[in-house]
Amino acid sequence: MTITRIGIVGAGTMGGGIATATAQAGVEVLLTDAKPGAAAAAVDLAGTFFARSVEKGRLSQDEADAARQRMHVVGSIDALADVDLVIEAVFEDMALKTDVLAKIASAVRPDTLIGTNTSCLRVSELAKAVTQPERFLGLHYFSPAQVNPIVEVVRGEQTADAAVALALEFTQRTGKQPLACKDQWGFCINRFFCPYTNEAARLVDEGLGTPGEIDLVAKEAVGAAAGPFQVMNIVKPRINLHAIRNLAPLGAFYTPARSMAVTGDAETSWTIDPAGDIDPAKADLIRDRLRAGTFLPVLQELDEGVAGPAEIDHGAREALKFGKPPCALMDRLGRAEVERLIVPLCSKYGYQLPKSLDRVGSLIST
Repeated sequence: MTITRIGIVGAGTMGGGIATATAQAGVEVLLTDAKPGAAAAAVDLAGTFFARSVEKGRLSQDEADAARQRMHVVGSIDALADVDLVIEAVFEDMALKTDVLAKIASAVRPDTLIGTNTSCLRVSELAKAVTQPERFLGLHYFSPAQVNPIVEVVRGEQTADAAVALALEFTQRTGKQPLACKDQWGFCINRFFCPYTNEAARLVDEGLGTPGEIDLVAKEAVGAAAGPFQVMNIVKPRINLHAIRNLAPLGAFYTPARSMAVTGDAETSWTIDPAGDIDPAKADLIRDRLRAGTFLPVLQELDEGVAGPAEIDHGAREALKFGKPPCALMDRLGRAEVERLIVPLCSKYGYQLPKSLDRVGSLIST
């Protein structure tokens, strides 16, 4: 089967972005949302995106018009009965997603591929809501989905090889770079990105740096194009907090920092004042903590076989714009330095040193 027509349930930031990118790539999109007017608003935003692309010379006017004409608003999930793929893109809540997925599974053809855009929830748990779960998998697009090239293709415990192959072909054909990964909370990228942002918030809680100072040091520590607080303000602290909370089964290290919970629950943004001059000793401490908060979850996911070093680093470069992706950075720093950085976290939160620590120095070459 070739996917030529897809449905998207949920027309918010992610669903609308996925619809925009897919329509631009030549695939017809049917978009629905339970909130009145949300799907139409997403199509309007797509039209604005296409118009700006024309202004910037990225699309011709004919290409923009054709992409806009491939997007259709439909009134309900039942209208998706004859599509080849449905992507669920509703809010990151287990009860809501399972309810929506059950409705999708009952509305579509038996051979329709069903994907969830969950960023952290386990695909195998969500699959319990889907009849014929062998056709169900994770399709986690990164924000902004209109332009971000990365999609995590997540195989659940019952996902069939044919479903994975079809999803990989579809994402590649629609201009994305798929990362195949194992089903685990946080998958390949949020598994370490969320703890990285959480460690930044812990530094604030401990009075060891301001958001502005931490953002400045992060640009050197991991080669970030934007620091963790700036990124959280873009994706919204509430959404970042929710993703972190979904990592709770992984242990105490993944518990949200106090300020992370306060800021996210209040649905406010971080205040980021200019950093000014930073004392070198303070900068060293911030750098060490940010790197440790990234390296520990990366080594843990390597132990669990979630993804390989090359996939992790590719995702860090392309989805997160880390100029110093974690596996290559650990190789450069060496095993002894990485151990020095993560031992305090392992001791504090009760983890054994990851076995993959022994691979540091040759992660990218193995």
